[in-house]
Amino acid sequence: MTALKTSATANPIREYYAAIQRGDIIACHKITRTLEKLCADLDDTDGPYIYDSAKAEKVITFIEKYCKQSKGRNGGKGIRLELWQKAFIAATFGFVEKTTGFRKYRESVLIVGRKNGKSTIGSAIGNYMLFADKEKGPEIVSAATMKDQAKIVWLEAKRMVQKSPSLMRRAKLLVSEIQCKLNDGTFRPLSSDSNTLDGLNLHAAIIDELHAIKDRNLYDVLVDGMSAREQPLCLIISTAGTVREGIFDVKYSEAQDIINGYDNGSYIDEHVLFFVYELDDREEWQKPECFIKANPGLGTIKSLAQLQNKVKKAQHNPELVKNLLCKDFNMRETSGSAWLTFEALNNEERFNIEQLKPRYFIGGADLSRTTDLTCATAIFKKQADGPIYVMQMYWLPEDLLEERSEQDKIQYNLWVQQGLMRVCAGSKIRYEDVTAWFCELVNKYGMMMLWCGYDSWSAKYWVDDMISNFGHEAMEQVIQGKKTLSSPMHNMGADLKAKRIIYNNNPILKWCLSNTAIDIDINGNIQPMKANQLRRIDGTASLLDAYVTMEKHLADYNSFTL
Repeated sequence: MTALKTSATANPIREYYAAIQRGDIIACHKITRTLEKLCADLDDTDGPYIYDSAKAEKVITFIEKYCKQSKGRNGGKGIRLELWQKAFIAATFGFVEKTTGFRKYRESVLIVGRKNGKSTIGSAIGNYMLFADKEKGPEIVSAATMKDQAKIVWLEAKRMVQKSPSLMRRAKLLVSEIQCKLNDGTFRPLSSDSNTLDGLNLHAAIIDELHAIKDRNLYDVLVDGMSAREQPLCLIISTAGTVREGIFDVKYSEAQDIINGYDNGSYIDEHVLFFVYELDDREEWQKPECFIKANPGLGTIKSLAQLQNKVKKAQHNPELVKNLLCKDFNMRETSGSAWLTFEALNNEERFNIEQLKPRYFIGGADLSRTTDLTCATAIFKKQADGPIYVMQMYWLPEDLLEERSEQDKIQYNLWVQQGLMRVCAGSKIRYEDVTAWFCELVNKYGMMMLWCGYDSWSAKYWVDDMISNFGHEAMEQVIQGKKTLSSPMHNMGADLKAKRIIYNNNPILKWCLSNTAIDIDINGNIQPMKANQLRRIDGTASLLDAYVTMEKHLADYNSFTL
């Protein structure tokens, strides 16, 4: 496989898109649609932005002239950018505001399979921002969760400087900092465990492996630290990962919204650019012609033979598939011990309860004991063999909201603002608030609760409160154990995979499902358990209680829905 070359005067964006259209390059939908939009922007002379080919070419020339590779068979040789890399760089730096000449894109995101040279690109762009972007006192950081990860891009940038006599004349290399003598600029590694996160005045931040960042505070601090600059750049380079509902999922959802918005205008952000290389379908990992969709450097930067060998091993060992899909093919995944793959549990379909107008629902509840969330679930169907619709509410004590957010590395306050979670006054859960939510469904939507499954541990006073509102026969005790849960959990997993369970793309339930592992006995019976003790699965448990109850009364419930 040979990399396509581009001439010095050609527009790499147009050239790359033309190669895709001709079929010379097989590209995924997100890349194809992004390039189509960029080419349309090149032709748009009436809007507030124009394409400055000189500014785009300046960055490409700087990288190829002054930046050398330090490792592998090309160690010591100058970087020769491939067409896809040039297109990404040209789009990032070439589009500018008509009136000011400042860059259009303040954030540029490259999501690509591992070993495609993303760190090299990040290092080279970091050096350009330090030495050649004509910014006074530029402050550049390479950022990651841990210091060792943050140093990967920075150390490669330092080696590039060491191998370039021109850059060395302008640089001073310290233990943890590159200084530019001409403009008083600095380039250093920065991690979330650093004590220097405050007071940043950044011209550029290169965030490496976004998927590993569990707490979005680092991202927020970096973005806030660029507010005083006229044309800052946040460059994100990452593969996919297994941390769900972290900042990676937030940015990936943003990518989907922006790219979908190219067609329908539903979401527009002119300052963020996404280049997302991934498979369009999970099964494409066994189709060699599709490998390049997630690996644009395949055969040149990344070894085709090694990837083929990994695929061959995964075909014979299913335990290797998750990691292969996640890291080499950029398919978002859950942790290795998780109950379901991310593809299986992910369902972005939504519903409008006021349009569906259900008459009957089945409840489920998982009351927190110590640090867990409290969750209540309502499920309903419109036809006996139709989808299962899910509504949920979560609770945390108000006094513990900040502490739990810090402990779990989750922005619970954001979910509260979105109406997906509620807080209880004080330091404990008020279980009567759970009862009130079920009553709210009845009063607001005119539904009737037929049964409610609950953990046998649940507080007696809450059960009595529910009985007083819904009757003794409505409350169904669900014994927590493999004997009761195994078959319904298998069936619920199958329904999730078949997309028969529609949960309004609730991010909390999606997070809980991705945190759920299984405890298996010697007979293959299962029950849910936490994949990690610091992760929450209460949404799964509450949904499963409702599902167990629905299966127990399925014939009766179906007769109500017909």
